Amino acid sequence: MSAGGSTRAVLAALGANAGIAVSKFVAFAFSGSASMLAEGVHSIADSGNQILLLIGGKQAKKKPDPEHPFGYGRERFVYAFLVSVVLFSLGGLFALYEGWHKIVHPRPVDDWYWAAGVLVFAAVLEGSSFRTAVKAAEGLRKGRSWIGFIRHATTPELPVVLLEDSGALLGLALALFGVLTSVATGDGRWDGVGTVGIGLLLVTAALVLAVEMKSLLIGEGAGRRDVAAIRQAVVDGGTVLDVIHLRTMYLGPEELLVTVKVAVPDDDSAGQVAKAIDAAEVRIRAAVPEAKVIYIEPDVRRPGPLPEITG
Repeated sequence: MSAGGSTRAVLAALGANAGIAVSKFVAFAFSGSASMLAEGVHSIADSGNQILLLIGGKQAKKKPDPEHPFGYGRERFVYAFLVSVVLFSLGGLFALYEGWHKIVHPRPVDDWYWAAGVLVFAAVLEGSSFRTAVKAAEGLRKGRSWIGFIRHATTPELPVVLLEDSGALLGLALALFGVLTSVATGDGRWDGVGTVGIGLLLVTAALVLAVEMKSLLIGEGAGRRDVAAIRQAVVDGGTVLDVIHLRTMYLGPEELLVTVKVAVPDDDSAGQVAKAIDAAEVRIRAAVPEAKVIYIEPDVRRPGPLPEITG
């Protein structure tokens, strides 16, 4: 469900941004507004970002091979990280430069109604794309706040689209502010101020996204609730007495690696231990469906405190 929802959200965002980009450049041609130019580049960057996400999703489906025995699931993290780079460089830095240039060399906004009309049109399309992403993310939030979801989501497409669309809506508001204030005051520098605001917004979104994708790329483990659920599922009170240590790592958005070292009685037979481990794997997958790759190592319980359990 999450993969399908992510793809729908990306396709909705791609369609919206492609149409919006064309309309913004048309409005820029008529009005000469720096805010409209920055917003047009913003939409082009967003469209490229959605294409990158779709490529990453396709690459991640490749089957494991000897060189990559755990598969290519992290391709989605790589392409999402590239999205943050594009958003930062092409979108944010360009808008900052264009805004600074417009403040230093102001010029009036001509035919402002073109810009205002396109911004309202863009807001409608962006709002529709944003609603699609929110709907797709609702089933994955699990009661977390939206900030918590973006920080801890392992499906990169939805946080990317949510950040892009929310940033786009705020950017449209800033662009409209810049255009209308420039017209009302006759001072073209306000258009530059709006453009700088768009640039700062895009740079901030890009940095947040880059930090979160970096965490997944270097090997992020399961959350505390999932770690606790795995630990509880492993112990059966009979053959599996306790967890000595537990490690997890996401191999892809919906693929969690679980490695566990468990304490077993020293007088149980190998057959009993093997049967208990098989049963523990079934319980882990039932508790945390994302646990696709599981390795459980038995060991004899020794005196003394157990090592601290982490994700």
